[in-house]
Amino acid sequence: MNDSPGWATPGSSPSDGDRPGTPADQPDTDGGAQQPDRPAGDPKWSAEQPPPGQWSSPGTPETPPTPPPPPQPATGGWGQPQNAPYGAQNGPQYGHPGGSGQWGSPPAAKPGVIPLRPLGLGEILDGAVATMRTHWRSVLPITLVVATVVQVIGVFVQRFMLKDLILTPSDDVTAEQMFDSLGSTLGASAVNQFIQVLGTIVVTAMLTMIFSRAVLGQHSSVSAAWRDARPQLLRLVGLTLLMALGALLMGAVLVLPGILADNIGLIVLGFVVWLPLLLWLGIKFSLASPALMLEKSTVLKAFARSSKLVKGAWWRVFGITALTGLIATLLAAMIVMPFQWAGLIAFGGGMDALADGSAQTAWGTLILSAIGLIIAQTIVMPFQSGVTVLLYVDQRIRREGLDLELARAAGVENYG
Repeated sequence: MNDSPGWATPGSSPSDGDRPGTPADQPDTDGGAQQPDRPAGDPKWSAEQPPPGQWSSPGTPETPPTPPPPPQPATGGWGQPQNAPYGAQNGPQYGHPGGSGQWGSPPAAKPGVIPLRPLGLGEILDGAVATMRTHWRSVLPITLVVATVVQVIGVFVQRFMLKDLILTPSDDVTAEQMFDSLGSTLGASAVNQFIQVLGTIVVTAMLTMIFSRAVLGQHSSVSAAWRDARPQLLRLVGLTLLMALGALLMGAVLVLPGILADNIGLIVLGFVVWLPLLLWLGIKFSLASPALMLEKSTVLKAFARSSKLVKGAWWRVFGITALTGLIATLLAAMIVMPFQWAGLIAFGGGMDALADGSAQTAWGTLILSAIGLIIAQTIVMPFQSGVTVLLYVDQRIRREGLDLELARAAGVENYG
């Protein structure tokens, strides 16, 4: 018999005539064929007879034994034969880590909220929501406190800076009063925006640390997030102000000449050039904030890192950022609008008060609107910050193999 594993020659058992102690003239108790008597000296009979089970019928050619199968090539970890060209696979096809194949491929390691491999849009959005849901004890207090402080200050600013607001000009209103009203409006808007930016910087700094730990499957308390973010906080303020200042200077260079020349066409041309350029640079440097916080770099290095990570993927980063902004805007509007209309109807005096501007300074309207904004910002701010951090992580995985470093940091054994 052939002793190769998993293979046997035709004829399942040796002949009984080869068994010691078995007479040739007795029938086979196991159901085998009886060995016939060989006449002495008969030349037609061979000295060796084939064992039972290998006799062929007259006129039928003897079936040759089936050759053993060729040895299968050794395969690597993903089903790829060793020393074979890429793409020449035997057997089932396997996909990338975490993908699906005919027999299933090894899933990507997922120590935290995302799998450690290049991410899709749904995985980035789901990772942000999963972090908010899993680590809500750290995420919600940060955003809730910051949003509350921002909105309380905003209520007082609107109440006292917009009390003399004039919305409808009349014969009794002088040009000086109109300019004063416009100045009050712009001043209140500037103060609110400044407070909002400062609050966003604090939230972004702390949430970046929480999301970075959530990727590794680690929990982070509010105090730990503040301790990790505090050394880079001033640099993050400088980065934000530098981006705002750059946008204003670029607008001044492109639009101001048309204003000084009192040329409408030149003004429109300046805006047409300024807005797309502002959008392009905004996406190009959109990953500077997580790069600054997580790489402990300087402001200029953070800009360079963001530019490098976004290069070649501008449209993808733009699409994910725009979709995130759209989702956040719609969600915030769904939350804020009922509070604003309730405040307007219950305390603002209705549509007439809205027309003359008194509704915007009524305490009831301001307070209810602030409550709606607090709830909306508590939900929206961590969602947007989380998407930005995970987009940064995804771009580094795609370009720099960050998943290997993350796996080692998370304690995943034999990854990669």
